[in-house]
Amino acid sequence: MAQEIEIEFKNLLTKDEFLRLLDNLPFPLYSEVQTNYYFETKDFQLKENGSALRIREKNGKYRLTLKEPHPLGLLETHDELTKQEAADWIHGNISSKKNISNQLFEKGVAFESLTYYGNLTTERRETHYQDVLIVLDKSEYNGITDYEFELEAQNKEIGLETFHNILDEHNITKKKTPNKIERFFKTLPK
Repeated sequence: MAQEIEIEFKNLLTKDEFLRLLDNLPFPLYSEVQTNYYFETKDFQLKENGSALRIREKNGKYRLTLKEPHPLGLLETHDELTKQEAADWIHGNISSKKNISNQLFEKGVAFESLTYYGNLTTERRETHYQDVLIVLDKSEYNGITDYEFELEAQNKEIGLETFHNILDEHNITKKKTPNKIERFFKTLPK
C-alpha cells in the first residue's frame, strides 16, 4: 500500500519572519506552485477521526492523500489520479480508489458521502538542511494569505531540536499552528 509516516513541525509566520527565513536559509530562488483540493463529509466524519482528505495538484500530477493520526506523526495514504479523475472528484463524481477506499472503509466513511469544499494554493520553497527538509510556504485561500515554516524529519527528536534551533536563531516566536486544512475550514461560512 502507498503509505508513509510524516514527522513534521510547523510554525505560522508573519510576512517579516517569512522574508527573514527566505533571506537567511538556503531556499531556492523560485517557488513551486501547488493546489490542495479539500474533501469532507457533510457531518465532518473525517475531522471527528482526526483525519483529512485532499487532492494535491503539483507539476501537472494529481495525488489523493488521506492523513490520519499516528503515534509518530501522521500516516499518509496515497492514490494517484489522472487529471480527468481529479476534475471528476471536484465536480462531485467521486470514484473509489483502492488505497484510500480501504482506509475510509475502516473508519466507516463512504465515498458517496464525500463533498468538495474548496481549494488552497501554495507557493512552496523547500530544501534539505542539516539532515531535514525545510519548507517555506505562502498560501492563499478564501481571501486569506498566510505564511508558514515547516520542517520534516526522519527522527522526531532530531527534527524537533533542529526546528527549535532555527526558530531561535532567527528570533521567531513559536506559535500554535493548525494544519492547512484546519485553517482553510475555519474561513468557510458557517
